[in-house]
Amino acid sequence: MEPDAEVFYKEKEKAQAIYSAKREIWSPYFNQNIVLTSDGFHHLQFSAERERTKREQLLKFRLLPLGLEIIRKAGTVQEYRKGFAATGSRYARDGMIKMKPAEYWGFVAIVGQKKIKVRAVLRRVGDGNITFWSVMFGSKMKDGNQKLFMEGIEDE
Repeated sequence: MEPDAEVFYKEKEKAQAIYSAKREIWSPYFNQNIVLTSDGFHHLQFSAERERTKREQLLKFRLLPLGLEIIRKAGTVQEYRKGFAATGSRYARDGMIKMKPAEYWGFVAIVGQKKIKVRAVLRRVGDGNITFWSVMFGSKMKDGNQKLFMEGIEDE
C-alpha cells in the first residue's frame, strides 16, 4: 500500500532539510568528513535508474537521521565491497556508459528509541571523496524476523 501523498511529501521535506543542514559530517572511522552529496539523496529515491516505490522512499527518509547518527559514531566497519560505478550519461552512439572503480562501506548499529538495526552505506568513486550513499534496515524482514544482509550494499 502506498503512503498518503501528504505524509510522503512532509517526510521527504523533513529528510531533505536534515540532509541539507550540513554538507559534511565527521566520521571517527575514517578520521575525516563524509560528504553529503545530491547523489546520496537521489539514491534514497532511485535505484538502478528507476524510481523506488513511495513506501520504500518513505522508509529511507525516516531512517536517514539514524543512518547519519551511525556515521557520526561508528568506529568499526561491518561490510566492505569493491566494484565499479557508472559515471555520467550513456553515450548516444553506442549506449555505453563510463565506469570507475568504487568502494562501499557498510556500518550497522542498533539505534533509535525502538532499538532497530540500521545500516548506513558510504561510497567512494575513483579517488574522490567518501560520500553518504544509502540507509536501510540492518537486516531483511522475513516472516517477522530479521535476516542479516549478506550482499548487495551497493544496490540498496
